[in-house]
Amino acid sequence: MKKAVFQMEALTCPSCIKKIEGALNKTAGVENAKVLFNSGKVKTTFDESAVSAEALAQIVTKLGYPVLSKKVS
Repeated sequence: MKKAVFQMEALTCPSCIKKIEGALNKTAGVENAKVLFNSGKVKTTFDESAVSAEALAQIVTKLGYPVLSKKVS
């Protein structure tokens, strides 16, 4: 399993959290996705053989929340 942290602009509403977490947690290969509201970060744990960090970042961006940077470990 890999971990990725995506830095985004500040989130403005709690419904943003549900929208992002819901989309990522429904994605095949994602074990866990958690939005840290105050810091504007999304932490994910995923199976790199099923999905890439770049694909996850694209999902978040398509929801209307641009990813400023990503860190994969």
